[in-house]
Amino acid sequence: MTAGDLVEVMVDVAARDASIARVLREICGLDGAARAAALELVGAHLRAQAAPGDVLECVAALGRDDVARRLIERLGGEAVPPPDRAPGG
Repeated sequence: MTAGDLVEVMVDVAARDASIARVLREICGLDGAARAAALELVGAHLRAQAAPGDVLECVAALGRDDVARRLIERLGGEAVPPPDRAPGG
């Protein structure tokens, strides 16, 4: 799946479940390092539970800044500044 396809799938799922939309907004609102650390824990848990590959692919995609920004744009929420514009950077 392309990044755009993954975003569409996540937006479709979020449209059906407000709690998923809320979690996606919170994850995507984290800075890159915090998001990567959180997603590593989530991914490890899902792998231990033998989650399907498409679920793991979506979790991995959430670690990408471009995917996080697209989701924020589609779902609403606070955008994460690009790394070169991050506060204190």
